Amino acid sequence: MKNSIRLLVLSLVVTMVSCSSTQSLQEYYVDNSENPNFLSFDVPVSLLNLEEVELSAMEKEAISSLKKLDILAFKKTTENALEYTAEKTNVKAILKNPDFTELMKMNTPYGKATVKYLGDEDAIDEVIIYGDSKEKGFALIRVLGNEMNPANMMQLLQAIQKSDYKGEGLEKLEGLLKG
Repeated sequence: MKNSIRLLVLSLVVTMVSCSSTQSLQEYYVDNSENPNFLSFDVPVSLLNLEEVELSAMEKEAISSLKKLDILAFKKTTENALEYTAEKTNVKAILKNPDFTELMKMNTPYGKATVKYLGDEDAIDEVIIYGDSKEKGFALIRVLGNEMNPANMMQLLQAIQKSDYKGEGLEKLEGLLKG
């Protein structure tokens, strides 16, 4: 009987230790999508108006690997400054996960930004863009796709520039950045 109890306790401890206490990025999105301090929306690839644009083979390949953009943004106010700090800390903890590989860090007129990805160097499944501003809040953008090639990212940007995409679907995010 004692051995059974010890075995049960040991298996519970092993189970608890093996479970990660860090929230995944997907869980974070879901948990905060209904929070009134957050703006949450998706931008499908079809909104980029690329069907009618003449694209090179490389640009077509880059577009075909892209699925959608998931955007979660926290708009900071004087009333939610403490929550902003806590949420910013949560996001940074999630992004410290070793599964995320950092591509670059930037300082922009809007604030600081970091670009990371999930997947292999030549087959990226998700690009994460995180940016924050002490005055306005932060935005977390997930670029979802299938085996996106980092070399094709420039091709993707060029294809978007050729389209007549005017930022449709991003008005909420623009409002956050402009204050």
